[in-house]
Amino acid sequence: MPIPEDVTGEEIDKDVRQELQSLPKGLAEDVAKNLVMVARLIDEEPEQAYGYSRVALRLASRVAAVREAAGFAAYATQKYSEALAEFRAARRMTGSVELWPVMADCERGLGRPERALAMAGEPEVQKLDKAGQVEMRLVAAGARRDMDQLEAAIVTLQSPELASNSVQPWTARLRYAYADALLAAGREDEAREWFAKAVEADKDGSTDASDRLAEMDGVEFVDALTDDSEGAEPVADRTTGDSAASPERHEDEQHDQGQGQGQDQDDDHGQDRDDNS
Repeated sequence: MPIPEDVTGEEIDKDVRQELQSLPKGLAEDVAKNLVMVARLIDEEPEQAYGYSRVALRLASRVAAVREAAGFAAYATQKYSEALAEFRAARRMTGSVELWPVMADCERGLGRPERALAMAGEPEVQKLDKAGQVEMRLVAAGARRDMDQLEAAIVTLQSPELASNSVQPWTARLRYAYADALLAAGREDEAREWFAKAVEADKDGSTDASDRLAEMDGVEFVDALTDDSEGAEPVADRTTGDSAASPERHEDEQHDQGQGQGQDQDDDHGQDRDDNS
């Protein structure tokens, strides 16, 4: 796949660069460039990112960072069985538990929320850092919702991290998930309060909490531009009548259960079969 001229491979994290030192220099550079492209495209063009990850995987499947990148690219394109296989391979290579929450979320994506819940109770969770533990809590709550256990999902999200007034990288998403679960359970007043709290914490717009809050308040944004008012800003039109937001799933919602179902694949590339668990 084409690599832009401005991509040198030096843009990758130093830890990944160190992993690639086990490869011949030219090969290491090629792999690094493809990993840079994965990182560049995964949010906006996940299918293209997936393509670059496959190139890197063909070149260096025995490098843990490559397997992890391939896992995230597959995850971004909803190829959950493939993503889970890559994450498992990366975990075997490194012994790290940091991928545990996203592995559990892959189980959700495969239509197996009960497995995600089981993983939430495993000893590996206690080895995660605070961010990882919060992520695991979000996944577990999502699994509860997948199983139509709304009240259990709400209780799962109730935690010291949710109650804290300090703003951490995970705060907005945690508050948003809690608000969304409350709304799904019909507790609209509480949901509005927590959507507002999510907005306060969401400085970089990682959620659509502000839109959800406006929707609950009956505010509809319409395009007020006309030929005579070119350049005018869109205005908010307060509507009347019922405008309660319909319950939406958390951002890591369950996807098509049929996708990727079947036997789990520890490694569908036919390589690294001798890696220790």
